[in-house]
Amino acid sequence: MSEESNIENKSKITEDKPKKTAKKSKKKSKGGFLVSVIWFLGLGSIFGATAFMYAISIGIFGELPDIEALENPQINLATEIISSDQVILGTYYLENRSNVKYDQLSPHLVKALIATEDVRFYEHSGIDFKGLARAIAYGGTNGGASTVTQQLAKNLFHGTSRNLTDRLLQKLKEWIISARLEKYYTKDEIIALYFNKIDFVNNAVGIKSASRVYFNTTPDSLTIEQAATFVGMLKNPSLFNPNRRLERTEKRRNVVLSQMKRYEIITQAEYDSLRVISLELNFKRVDHNEGLAPYFREVLRGEMMKWCKTHQKPNGEYYNLYTDGLRIYTTINAKMQGYAEYAVTEHLGNYLQDAFYVSCSKKANPPFEKRVSKSEVAKIMDQSMRRSERYRLLKKSGMGLDSIKIMFNTPTKMSVFSWKGEIDTVMTPRDSILYYKHFLQTGFMSMDPKTGYIKAWVGGINNKHFKYDHVRQGKRQVGSTFKPFVYSLAIEAGYSPCYEVPNVKVYFEMPDGQAPWSPNNAGHEYGGMMSLKYGLANSMNTITSWVMKQFGPKAVVKRAKDMGITSKLDEVPSICLGTSDVSVFDMVGANCTFANKGVWTQPTFIMRVEDKHGNVIDDLSFKPEKREVMSENAAYIMTSLMKGVVDGVYNEHKGRTLGSAMRLRSKPRESRPYTGFKNPIAAKTGTTQNQSDGWFIGITPDLVSGVWVGAEDRGVHFDRLSLGQGANMALPIWAYYMHKVYADSALQISQGDFESPAEGISTELDCNAYKKVKSGGVHVFDDF
Repeated sequence: MSEESNIENKSKITEDKPKKTAKKSKKKSKGGFLVSVIWFLGLGSIFGATAFMYAISIGIFGELPDIEALENPQINLATEIISSDQVILGTYYLENRSNVKYDQLSPHLVKALIATEDVRFYEHSGIDFKGLARAIAYGGTNGGASTVTQQLAKNLFHGTSRNLTDRLLQKLKEWIISARLEKYYTKDEIIALYFNKIDFVNNAVGIKSASRVYFNTTPDSLTIEQAATFVGMLKNPSLFNPNRRLERTEKRRNVVLSQMKRYEIITQAEYDSLRVISLELNFKRVDHNEGLAPYFREVLRGEMMKWCKTHQKPNGEYYNLYTDGLRIYTTINAKMQGYAEYAVTEHLGNYLQDAFYVSCSKKANPPFEKRVSKSEVAKIMDQSMRRSERYRLLKKSGMGLDSIKIMFNTPTKMSVFSWKGEIDTVMTPRDSILYYKHFLQTGFMSMDPKTGYIKAWVGGINNKHFKYDHVRQGKRQVGSTFKPFVYSLAIEAGYSPCYEVPNVKVYFEMPDGQAPWSPNNAGHEYGGMMSLKYGLANSMNTITSWVMKQFGPKAVVKRAKDMGITSKLDEVPSICLGTSDVSVFDMVGANCTFANKGVWTQPTFIMRVEDKHGNVIDDLSFKPEKREVMSENAAYIMTSLMKGVVDGVYNEHKGRTLGSAMRLRSKPRESRPYTGFKNPIAAKTGTTQNQSDGWFIGITPDLVSGVWVGAEDRGVHFDRLSLGQGANMALPIWAYYMHKVYADSALQISQGDFESPAEGISTELDCNAYKKVKSGGVHVFDDF
């Protein structure tokens, strides 16, 4: 090749170089722009996301909870009714939730939760980014991304959004709330909050209620399989409801157990044994009609509603009984309450009601006595209809009286009470009213005479079917149980229990136009001399009338009022026989005066009220009122006088010892298994006219208890005194109860005698010795 050619080629090469360099520059320029765009978009996205999250955090897209709301989340808490022996008797609630602390949770529960719901719970700060990445990668099919903290945020501050856009926005809010929750709470506190918030259905809100409802236990005592059941329910409490879908719930429980095995919380061997265990429920339905002391809880509800109207929270709002998580510490002892309810069932359910059915079946117009005319029965039935809940609801709906009466005479499906369990039947509502007239009712109360604390309260036989409380709400004629108030005036005035008076009819002058009034003895037995002790022991109306004539109705009424009787008492001679209507509540409180050395102590059933944090709000309002009614000497002598009711007093004319409650001393037998008491007991029986009411008051140094038994209507009763007297209707309930109480040594109820006054007593209590002192063996009257 020639040199010229070379030069020419070089020239071409030289000319081509700038062209290639320009192309490279263009490529570089395009690449740089792309990178810039990517950086811009990336940084812009990060900035936009940050700005968007910031906008959410400051509430532009909807308000977020502030620090106050985070530190004090608004959770409706049930008010707990707590017995003196720390048993939860029941709750008042909008949501049946009671909080627990972390250390009150079973470790099994916490481990099951972490293994199933959030295995990296202790590693993240509210958001599990690793789990989030996995959820995005697998489209949520390989586990979700919500942490326990996020679930808590959702449960505390959000519902479930149906709209996808709203749900995505809500999810971002939950991230922010979760981060804040992690800032203000420890991990342990978050877990406790989580379990306290969950609704486990069946009125079991929160783990404390759920543990009690499903397994009748506490959160700290849950077994592994029970804990796994609750964690399994978190996915869908209605779907995995062990009370309705046991098999499905067991399968879900086993999924939780599998997770616990996967993360080596339990071994393969433990898993294999646990997965085949059948789930054993001890289901306790939440129902204000069920559980211990339902009548008491309703009375307490009324008292606490009044209390809430006069007591304010720190923020100035009045306390809410159903949402503020109050803790009401009561004087009721759960064990003693159980013994009292057992005693009622044992006597009424297993004996007396059956005897009453037999008695009613012999009547022409059962269950009413023959003195009650058909027109009177119709009137009673009409009044009962108008007092019924069914009538109230029909009336409220706007239905007229004629239509309501048609409804009450139309056969209807219903469940009615029986002592052997509810009976599903078809009857008219009117017939159901008549059916319920056949049942004997009761009121029972037991009280510590020194403190005034009520230990047991049974207001009726079944709170679901019979709402009326027969302890404080109901008032019935008290009969001879009123007589000790009359006798106490004589003892206070210096009469000895051994003082004798003639067993003759006593006449009282009445207002102009009325014949003199004179009560009869039961059996019309008169003649001879009777001691005050014998007169009270055998409810001799003549002896009581004699005492009444010495002091007059006005003094008797004052004495009864001083001893806490709140009922209206007419200042008439017949009051000495217990013609007034008085509650069991008042009668027990009054008789405590004798056991408490002459000091009346107001019956009380609340010790203190605490807020949800355990701070005492009020304990001063419930301090019982006290007042001295009689001297310690007189009170002690009265207990001696009333011992004669149980021990009996010798009757020289009949040649035997008699007392209306002597059966308590007899040897137990098949027909009377409740007898056999050997400890000192002061008591009084009471029976009203036609055996409409049976009463028994039993007094021991540490416990005074009273029982009333009778039908709803006074015209429904036993025809025979042997069946309808207080010793047969009411006394056995007291006896069954006291046998249980004495058998429970943990209660530490004394079986000893009443403490005598330190300075001695003013009179001789041994009537044989008394007679010798007075007259060398000859009967004489004391001179007052």
